[in-house]
Amino acid sequence: MDLLIDVEIVVDCCIRREPYFDDADKALGKCLSQGGRLWLYTGSVQSLDYAVRDALRASGADADIQATARHLLKVFCGDKQWLAALAAEGDVFDSPNVQAEQLIRALGRFEHGKIKLLTRDALLVERYPDLCVTPQEYLRRADAPISLDFIDLKTQQDEIRPGLEARIHRVLRHGQYIMGPEVKELEARLASYTGAEHCISVASGTEALLISLMALGIGPGDEVITTPFTFVATAEVIVLLGATPVFVDIEPDTGNIDARLIEAAITSKTKAIMPVSLYGQPADMDEINAIAARRGNIPVIEDAAQSFGAEYKGRKSGNLSTFGCTSFFPSKPLGCYGDGGAIFTNDAALAQACREIRVHGQSKRYVHTRIGVGGRMDTLQCAIVLAKLERFDQEVFRRLEIGARYNEGLDEIGFPRIVQRPHRTSVFGQYTVLCDNRDALQAALQKAAVPTAVHYPLPLNDQPAYQHLCSTEKTPRAQYAARRVMSLPMSADLAPAAMAHILVELSTFMAEQKRM
Repeated sequence: MDLLIDVEIVVDCCIRREPYFDDADKALGKCLSQGGRLWLYTGSVQSLDYAVRDALRASGADADIQATARHLLKVFCGDKQWLAALAAEGDVFDSPNVQAEQLIRALGRFEHGKIKLLTRDALLVERYPDLCVTPQEYLRRADAPISLDFIDLKTQQDEIRPGLEARIHRVLRHGQYIMGPEVKELEARLASYTGAEHCISVASGTEALLISLMALGIGPGDEVITTPFTFVATAEVIVLLGATPVFVDIEPDTGNIDARLIEAAITSKTKAIMPVSLYGQPADMDEINAIAARRGNIPVIEDAAQSFGAEYKGRKSGNLSTFGCTSFFPSKPLGCYGDGGAIFTNDAALAQACREIRVHGQSKRYVHTRIGVGGRMDTLQCAIVLAKLERFDQEVFRRLEIGARYNEGLDEIGFPRIVQRPHRTSVFGQYTVLCDNRDALQAALQKAAVPTAVHYPLPLNDQPAYQHLCSTEKTPRAQYAARRVMSLPMSADLAPAAMAHILVELSTFMAEQKRM
């Protein structure tokens, strides 16, 4: 549970006011120890400044009261979260206590039961018992179980909140919600990051794949070689265009398409090869590109939905082939707060084709030179990704560190996992282990409050809509992997204590399985 801190509690802590300080300080510490966040209301800044100065005067302080008050507030507020004041919280003049009314209204932005106002105001607690709590009452409550998120987006948002809110409010002010200035800014930043000459932002990772195929003119009668061990969007876009996905089996250790099997699948109908950078690690792109070049310069489309930020032989994922397509779905290594995606290419003609296709095939306003789609990424989502980019290098570094620690811990206990091949880095869009008794493992981890997921329980050629395209007998490794893979909590903010807890539970499970 989070706590929104009332002004009087802040004063108690800043000047260590007795007899209130000890309980207030312990309550704040308890909240943090249980994984909660401490919030301050931005609209209370002037009240905080006045209240601390007034308390200092009452205590007989003889130093520069204003400077002392602001120093104390700066120190206290330094590790707290600021809750923005919204317009609906301004019109509170009919309330007998306008400050308290603002705080109560602000609590309405949170899911019920996830936050309370920490206050010494007994009348407020009596009036809003479900929303308010005193420090003494909070300390008497039983400790809440520590929760572990599969993907921790809350901590990331806490870190980038000022820039994130500034970016969003800038869009609200200029009002260019479609193709606003943030769209070009993001495309330039992403192109620079990957080293690609062109970046085209689009509505989703799925749209990125679809538009890339459309730019290549792929349609009925054509074949696209890809992997069956991926999210359905990879094959879905091929089928939507009337083409046929040709499934090639995977590397048993990485889950990526096995480049050595691709050439045998090429026919006169093959018009593209679409490897997937599964779990955040690129496939063997040089080998795939070499095969494509040798067989008539077949275009290669990297489905990099899970791997933005990863590298292959020192080159960024997304800039490894004819096209690179990524997703900004919220759970991705670089995600927005909705849907979004991007296409990367070094071919100017293909880039122009993608730009036109994403706006209904327009080469200029109301001149439709191609068949297109409504595939634009909206300005607000671009603004959110721009805010996240400020921290992205740090997050990639942390993901590499956390992935390495996972690897080391799992190898020590002999727990099978997806591996990272030499010359490939992974940003661990998912951190994935392999287990012959997956259901039992998931149940054991669930009891230990460790969330898990399966990416993916069925290969595409075992899905009802795609079974007719390829016999499962042709992709035995994909079938085997689908029965064994399981993903663990992973994000740039995964705490060492959380990882230690996960590894202990995995070790315990292995030991119990050996005894059975």
